[in-house]
Amino acid sequence: MTAFDFERDLEDLRSQGLLRRRKVTDSPCSPELTVDGRSVVAFCSNDYLGLAAQPEIAEALASAARKHGVGSGASHLISGHHRLHEALETRLASFIGMERALTFSTGYMANLALITALCGRGDAVFSDQLNHASLIDACRLSRATIHRYPHRNVAALADQLAHSDAARKIVVTDAVFSMDGDIAPLPELLRLCELHDAMLIVDDAHGFGVLGDNGRGTLSHFNIAFQDAGLQASAISRVACMATLGKAAGVAGAFVAGSDKLIEWLLQKGRTYIFTTAAPPALAASVIKAIDLIEQGDDRRTRLNNLIARFRETLRPRRWRLMDSVTAIQPLVIGSNAEALHVADNLMDQGLWVPAIRPPTVPAGTARLRLSLSAAHTEAHIDRLVSALQRAESDAGA
Repeated sequence: MTAFDFERDLEDLRSQGLLRRRKVTDSPCSPELTVDGRSVVAFCSNDYLGLAAQPEIAEALASAARKHGVGSGASHLISGHHRLHEALETRLASFIGMERALTFSTGYMANLALITALCGRGDAVFSDQLNHASLIDACRLSRATIHRYPHRNVAALADQLAHSDAARKIVVTDAVFSMDGDIAPLPELLRLCELHDAMLIVDDAHGFGVLGDNGRGTLSHFNIAFQDAGLQASAISRVACMATLGKAAGVAGAFVAGSDKLIEWLLQKGRTYIFTTAAPPALAASVIKAIDLIEQGDDRRTRLNNLIARFRETLRPRRWRLMDSVTAIQPLVIGSNAEALHVADNLMDQGLWVPAIRPPTVPAGTARLRLSLSAAHTEAHIDRLVSALQRAESDAGA
């Protein structure tokens, strides 16, 4: 018998309700999709502002591709860094309110570069226990000593920092947690970092474009300002913010923003930046247009917040648990893998696409429906979803 018995291992996943399956979409990203040949209303996309199929962004991409071609041809540090990449980084830094930004192909690659460039053996990383997999993997690859603190528990983190004698200390957190939808206490974390001479790394994948003044993100949400003299230079140098461009921005890619010197160090030492072909220049042009729409998108954010409130006020589950979230991520904890899958399948039969999230993405016993709302949804979409969930909960408890 071979050690690589994939059939056996796949069957083990299937029996535990952990086997993942892809669905094929045939339409642009929007709440109303054609999936595997049928029409559904989707509550699974991270397109929080409804920009993914926005005509202005598509035209910016097409126009730039006609003018500048498709591929970049090389890594940024060889010959692939185009004027459009430079313009995007300047725009992102200005928009988020930091000195400089560096773009990456994905958020996963950005986190790997950032954490491994900032720490190594002999250093200490303090990571929220519910951080995204990319942050977890980056901490492991850094070879620093990893300390996991209970979710959003500032007191526990303070104790860990106080007892650490590491040469360098880095606190790592999601801003908006992708499976719970709650928000990290960033002001308290920053104060701890200043007290203990630590760096703060913030993954704002799910806050950028949605939270804060003009959608500038979770740091702005907490009035943590940099270029507005809201923080001293010592605090500016302590924060690195990563955000993705394929969620609220509706395109693809990611960036890290921070002080000029931090970004220069990342450019010199970030392996997933140095050894990767640069993204197409046309993609940068489309993101610039997306940032313009985010900045002008207060009406979209207002609409999204109204839909979130409507959903939470009308669902009111009795048997299941709607987690405490004011963001576009609304997790409904079911419990068992089998029941979560059953409910998701039942909803799909009714033309509602809601993903069931199971371990190891979430802790055992907390399988859930992860409902993602978008400014592109309508009140009718929300009401239809609520009615279907209420019937499903009633049937499950019968």
